[in-house]
Amino acid sequence: MRNYLFLILLVFWSIPNFSQDFQMPKGPSQDLIRGGNLQNSSIADSLMNRFGDKSTRLNKNPDAKIQDYLIITRQNDTIVVDTSLTIEKYHKINFLREDNFELIPFSNTGIAYNTLSFSAIKSIKPKMGASNKYISYDSVDDVVYYDLPTPFTELMYRSVFEQGQLLDAVYAVNTSRQFNFSISRKGLRSLGNYQNFLSNTSNFSFTTNYFSKNRKLKIRSHYSNQKLFSEQNGGISDSDISNFENGNSQFLDRGVFDPNFENAHNEFLGKRFYSDQTFILKEKDSLNNRSLEFFNSVYFEEKKYKFQQKLSDEFFGDSFVSQEINDKLFLNSFNLQTGLVLQSDKFGKFNLGLRYIADRYFLENYQIDDFVDNSQNINSKTAYLNGSYSKQFSKIKLKLNTENFIFGDNQSNSFSSIIKFNLKNDNSLALKYNFYSVVPSYNTLLYSSNYENYNWDNEFDNTATNSVSLNLILSNILDLDIDLISVKKHVQFEKLIDDNSPGINNYSIIPVQYLDNLEVLKIKLARKIKFGKFSIDSKLLLQKTISDNIINLPEIVSRNTFYYSTHMFKKALYLQTGFGVKYFSKFYMNGYDPLLSELYVQNDKEIGEFPIIDFFINAKIQQTRLYFKFEHFNSSFTGYNYYSAPNYPYRDFTFRFGLVWNFFM
Repeated sequence: MRNYLFLILLVFWSIPNFSQDFQMPKGPSQDLIRGGNLQNSSIADSLMNRFGDKSTRLNKNPDAKIQDYLIITRQNDTIVVDTSLTIEKYHKINFLREDNFELIPFSNTGIAYNTLSFSAIKSIKPKMGASNKYISYDSVDDVVYYDLPTPFTELMYRSVFEQGQLLDAVYAVNTSRQFNFSISRKGLRSLGNYQNFLSNTSNFSFTTNYFSKNRKLKIRSHYSNQKLFSEQNGGISDSDISNFENGNSQFLDRGVFDPNFENAHNEFLGKRFYSDQTFILKEKDSLNNRSLEFFNSVYFEEKKYKFQQKLSDEFFGDSFVSQEINDKLFLNSFNLQTGLVLQSDKFGKFNLGLRYIADRYFLENYQIDDFVDNSQNINSKTAYLNGSYSKQFSKIKLKLNTENFIFGDNQSNSFSSIIKFNLKNDNSLALKYNFYSVVPSYNTLLYSSNYENYNWDNEFDNTATNSVSLNLILSNILDLDIDLISVKKHVQFEKLIDDNSPGINNYSIIPVQYLDNLEVLKIKLARKIKFGKFSIDSKLLLQKTISDNIINLPEIVSRNTFYYSTHMFKKALYLQTGFGVKYFSKFYMNGYDPLLSELYVQNDKEIGEFPIIDFFINAKIQQTRLYFKFEHFNSSFTGYNYYSAPNYPYRDFTFRFGLVWNFFM
């Protein structure tokens, strides 16, 4: 703590040295709509820069403007690099680099997350399993590409919990006006405050973006290599729950707790090569208002999940053989998509194509062939017909998208539509409908382990999800989202207790498919109130499960941020400081299974009704944003009843430091 206080004093002492060379440019800020699939980087969360409409030239290249530094998603949503300091960026200075309002992290960074809400399915492709690792995994839609006038760098640092750090670095270069490439790596190592709870992850990607001089040919590609490793301890034992909740002084050093086991870890590995090409067959010109282009994308991805334990433990029940546990899942996927895009000023934009997906899911266990059939696997090869249509009618925007099964093994289908009304004064109203019929995750269909309770071969039906959404944006008043989600044949993991088998291993975690409909109503309100230099940023989620006894959700999730903003030192520094309070009502929070890396429904212990209060100081100096946070500082005086999951305590009070630094060359 003393070292952190010295660092704070050093930073603020050095601020006047910047004021001679830098003054914050004046001009109104402008918002730019964010691409829906971006979640990796703060630069991917870009708002239009604070420089407004003025031409802001960079020193190294007199012809380069901040507006020329572009980030492009796989769906071709384009946003501008931004170095401003906003309260939204404060909420995203974390391991995921996104707002985790509907999540609650575990005590150590990158170990696992619990959910505070229910979300509808939005992909026809089945997942391998280990769903909790997917939260930290960069999918094919999370990788971004760059179009830059000069080299660009972003460094993000975040302190963690004992002996480690989080560093996310991006370096993007344009070797010519037509060719850009980038290298990025997010690395994390954090020991944690509890025994055998270390987290060690690496997310690496290399991207290229090329377009010909006449802009008719565009080629993008990326290579991704990811490793998500975390030690597992099963949480604190039931006998130690009272020592934690009573604030026993002997256990305030969390390393004193004896966890349920100390000899296991899980790991998620992924490698992917992706490439797409677009060629304009016919361009728009003064005599022709139609364009026609051909597109093609292909990627191959290998995923591997493994749970390893030096010796079997009764925590997971009986094992076939008392020996080392080495359970592995594999998913090799090949995805090919091709089609044509016809765009007309009069009729809109039509997209028609074919998609082919080949998956091979298989298992491997350590020397237990006599008990488990390692030859079991799932092979699926499926072709889909997909199409989309979009059109802007004055102040109304319409977009339709569908993907339909043609032949093969996974009979999945989807349809989505959105109609958006642009109202006066930047207000808008959007109505959405989504339908997805999807094969359940592969690990719910087939799983094998040395532990007897973790073996199944199920034949589940498709899960069909219908969702209707309303999004209302009233500038300077509120944002309102209403979602009604209906799921047929929902699949989830549940904790089933065997009353005839007393002891620590009298339960099992298994996948269950429900025949009854699952229905969830969600209402989310967000509002900003500003009076002078003081602001309140509030977000409230109200939700209710209309169907009983299927899933458990808190009826209320809220977050309120009260902060003060001002310029200092002749506008060389922009400062934000204040408090944040997060709260959710008590409910039967999902449990966490470290062997599967899955959340499961339990009805034994209610968790919630504890406030999480943070005090923060954020500062911006030129292209550098500094984040100082006293996280959960109320932990010692509001009661030790805070958990991320049953038997997994939430974080104690700690000081966190963060930094985001951009370079333009």
